[in-house]
Amino acid sequence: MIEQTITIINKLGLHARAAAKLVNTASQFESQIHISKGARQADAKSIMSIMMLAATQGTEIVCTLEGSDEIEAWQQVSALINNRFDEDE
Repeated sequence: MIEQTITIINKLGLHARAAAKLVNTASQFESQIHISKGARQADAKSIMSIMMLAATQGTEIVCTLEGSDEIEAWQQVSALINNRFDEDE
């Protein structure tokens, strides 16, 4: 199991387009991937669940990954977040 904290750095946070990119990335993996913000937890493969977190720029989230491809999944998810969801700012 991997559990890492990462900060949302893109200007608009986890808005619809960014959430969709996160879900598309997470859905490529067999591992279970959960994102937590405070007491709220979301399945990273569910766009509605991710949107309900309302994670804005500067929000620290905790990513928990568990499964056979968790390392590759973490690399892809963290790269997406650190690359500002490939958005121009």
